[in-house]
Order: sequence, then structure tokens, then C-alpha cells
Amino acid sequence: MPKNRQKAKSKSPNPSTRNNKSNSRSQQDMKEAPGDSMAVSSSLNTLHVNPSTPITSRPQSRMPYENGEEDLELNLLHEDERREARRGAEELNFDSTGDVEKRPISSKDKRAMVLLCVLYLIQGVPLGLALGSVPFLLKDHLSYSQLATFALSSYPYSLKLLWSPIVDSVFLPSIGRRKSWIIPMQLVVGTLMLYISLNVQRLMDNPGSYVYELTFIFTSLVFISATQDIAVDGWALTLLSHENLSYASTCQTIGLNTGYFASFTVFLALNSVEFTEKWGIPHLTLSAYLKFWSIVCYLVTFWLLFFKKEDKEPATEADMSIMGVYKTIWSICKLKHIQSLVIMHIFAKLGFAANDAASSLKMVEKGFKREDLALAVLIDFPFQIFGGYLAANWSRGNYPLRPWVIAFWPRLGFALISTLIVYWFPTPPISQGFFMFLIVHTVFSSFSSTVQFVGISAFHTRVSDPLIGGTYMTLLNTFTNLGGTWPKWFILKGVDAFSVATCKGNKAGTEISVQASECVSDIGKSMCRDIGGECVTETDGYYLVSAACLAFGVAFLILYIIPTARKLQELPASVWRVRLS
Repeated sequence: MPKNRQKAKSKSPNPSTRNNKSNSRSQQDMKEAPGDSMAVSSSLNTLHVNPSTPITSRPQSRMPYENGEEDLELNLLHEDERREARRGAEELNFDSTGDVEKRPISSKDKRAMVLLCVLYLIQGVPLGLALGSVPFLLKDHLSYSQLATFALSSYPYSLKLLWSPIVDSVFLPSIGRRKSWIIPMQLVVGTLMLYISLNVQRLMDNPGSYVYELTFIFTSLVFISATQDIAVDGWALTLLSHENLSYASTCQTIGLNTGYFASFTVFLALNSVEFTEKWGIPHLTLSAYLKFWSIVCYLVTFWLLFFKKEDKEPATEADMSIMGVYKTIWSICKLKHIQSLVIMHIFAKLGFAANDAASSLKMVEKGFKREDLALAVLIDFPFQIFGGYLAANWSRGNYPLRPWVIAFWPRLGFALISTLIVYWFPTPPISQGFFMFLIVHTVFSSFSSTVQFVGISAFHTRVSDPLIGGTYMTLLNTFTNLGGTWPKWFILKGVDAFSVATCKGNKAGTEISVQASECVSDIGKSMCRDIGGECVTETDGYYLVSAACLAFGVAFLILYIIPTARKLQELPASVWRVRLS
């Protein structure tokens, strides 16, 4: 980094058009703004200066704002960097309402978006297995409590903040700040999937005996994918131009959803013997599927290593300090508006947590075929992609959180409908009309979920300090993911805990009745049949848990989310910056 820095005091009431004083050196390179012959056309709030990569603490970079005035520090860049800064400032034109003028996406940004989609795709494949298809395959053999244990494998993706400073701070300059992590992580992902493919028969034939081994293996897989995600999130901030940063969340939506649905929807359909025989297509085993994606991981990693060059980034001793990044995280967490945002994220998804964790499992339990469920989600896939594109555009205005907040109402409504569907689920085989109703419900429900995902990701991208982008983005995304992950264990445990079922049967002409919690699971029902009985569910804990979640979701939305979101999106970009020492 250049050692010389230039200070300027902002006097303009509009944070996006602050005037920055300039010394003699910068006057020669910066364009004069109207009304002030010594002003640059944009401040650091809107100016994208390369390198704007996630960097740890920088002792000279302070952005205090006291008594309504904000002190900004502008680097004295090298000649090429100043030219890039000037070009970035000229491209950020504002209309009368203060919105950034939307320009066509450049070919460079398009190539970057394709790369990001591929990298996020590799993340989505193991997530689709751990969160989607494998729990469905295990449902016939495990209770909800055992499924709750396996659900712990998804937690690393929501706790990646704990090791993100290491990813941000340690790297090999000869390889690149992001490639230093992406390459080895993808190699490990490919190797783990290859290992599972070679042992899948032993693990899946009797999963009740290997539930902890399965949990450990998939936890490791998700942990490595989460580490790769930290590096990819940071790289997205430099691969895309400033005015197209909102499309980073679109790339994430497309890539993650494609990988997730390939491992969930497509795999479940092709893994079903009935589905493949009906349509005359080859049957796909879990072992073959894992081997295929391990080869894909190896090929993409090979291409990154030898054919994709990452732009070099200047590094200082501060950049290499892991403790510096942890201090930065603490500095961010001490911001009052960040604390409000964290509280909102932690509890925002609790309203539809029961629907996300248990509704599909309950429908399968009531006779809905896994391949039919997969087909419904497959039809929904293109709508998810289209929804991600629309949400990215909706989130580019002055109120980026508005689509996210509005989408809460339909998402809560569809969660209620899901609960009613489970309650009134017809005896199989289901009619074609009911199946079409399920498809329409799935499409609209997932569309509202996609709008929320892209909307909040776009907001995070907008407010993240570019000097510490990877750390900032990971912090915000961590709490978003954690809000959807932490309730899952409690939801599945609660379904078993609040359920009351009895195994009733006749033995030697005498009617017997045995109450057992395991009677609510498929394995428990099988044990009941073995003794000549039949499970009778008197109270299903799913409905109690779902009702409690929905009631909390509505109350929290009205009392906290809506007023807090309004305040947060009205804050200027400058207040999201941190004072680094």
C-alpha cells in the first residue's frame, strides 16, 4: 500500500457527493467538480477503488464522523490506480433522486459472473446432499431426534465467521489472496465426496449404527465448503465492478441453487427406481453421483490453478495479522446499527423454521413420494433463477431492504398453508389436481424465499466496507445463515418431544397398548408392526411447533423487523464504516 495518505473533511449533506480537499499531487489527476475547483466527483462512500479486497486493520484508515462532519482518508494511489479511481468516479453518475445510473453489464463483469456461478455451484452440491437428499434417504431409518443429530452437519456454514479472519489474512501472494484458499478447499471437497462414494453402501444400509460417522463426514464436507465460500465472497467484491456488485448475490443464488437442486431435486428423481423405470432413463446411485462431482471439482480446480490469474493485491504487515481481523470484527459488532441487524437476523427466520425443517419430511411420512417432491422442486428451479434476477434489480434502489421485508408476508402465509397441507394430506395416491396445487405452492413459496435471500445479500454487499469486504460480508452473512440454521435442531427435537403416539395391537386375544416416543418415526412404526401392533398418533408435535413458530414470526415482523429495517436502509453508507486502529 502507498504510505502517503490525504485527509479531506466532508461538508456536503449528501454522503454520496462529499467534497474532498486535495493536495497539489492529487489536483493533477482528479477531475474538478462544479462549484469547487478542488473537489473530486465522488467520495469513498460510492467510489470503487482497486484493490478494494477484504483487508484487515489499516492503522491510517480512519473514518470518524463527529458533529455532523465526516473525516475521510483517500489513498495517494499509483498512477494506474489513480486513473482507475478517476474512471470509477466518472462512471458513477447520479440522477436527480440520488440513484446511481444503471449501465449495461460489461463483458468483464459477465465473465466474472460466470466464474462466480461455477464456484458457488461447487458449494451448492455438498449442501444439497447434507441439507436435502441425504436426510430424505435417511428418513425411513431414523427418528426425528436422530435426524436432528445429522442436521448438525449444516452448522459450519453458519459459523464460518469464527475462522474467516484466517482466510482473509493468510495467503500465498504467488497464487493469489482468494485462490490460495479456493484451490485446496475444492480439492478436499472432491476427495471427501470420492471417499463417501466408496463407503456409501456400508453407511447407508444401516444408518442407525453410523449416524455419528455420517454426521462427522458431512459436517467436514460442509465445513470445507463454507471455507471456500469465505474466499469466494471476498473475491466477488473485486471481480465485479462497483455498480454491478448487487449481482454478486444473483450469482450466489444461481450457483448455490443449481448445485443444491442438482443434489436434491435431480438426484432424488434419478435415484428413484419408480421414476427411472417410468421415464426409461438410467438409475443413478449415490456412489456414481458423488464420483461425478468429485471429478468436476478436480477439473474446475485444475482450470483455476493454471488458467485463471488473480489480480495481485498489495499487502502489508497489517493485512497478515489474524488478530487484526478479529479486532476488526469486534469493531464492526460494536456498531449499534450492526447489533440491531444481528438481532433481526438471528430471529427473522424462526417464523417459517418449522416449515423449512419438517414440512417436506412430514409429507413424505404421509405417503408423498420423494420423486414427486423432487419433480415439484425441479419445475420450480427456473422460477428461482428468474426470481433472483428480479430481486437483484428491486434491491438496487434507495430502499434495498423493502423487497426483503415485503416478502416476509407471503413466506409466512405459505408456511401456514404448508402446515394445513400436511394436516389435510390425502391418502395416496394423490390426484393430479392436488399435485398441481403443490407445484404452484412450491413455486410461489420458493420465489418469496429467493427474493429475501437476494435482497438481504444485496444489502450486505452495499453496506460492506470495501477495505475489509471479506470480513464484513462474512460477518453479516454468518448471522443470516445462523438465523435459519440454529432453530433446525430444536424444531426436529420438538417434533418428537411434543408428539404422543401409542402402539396398539392384540396378543393372545388381549388388546395391548404401549406408549413409546419412537412410535412417531418410521423405524418405531416398523418395530410396532413386528409385534403385531399399529402406531396411533394421538398428538403430533409438528403442529404445535409450527403454530408457535408462526405466531412468533408475525409478532417479531410487526414489532421489530419492519421498524428496524426502515431505519437501517435510511442510514448513509459512511456509518457502516469502522474506525480502525
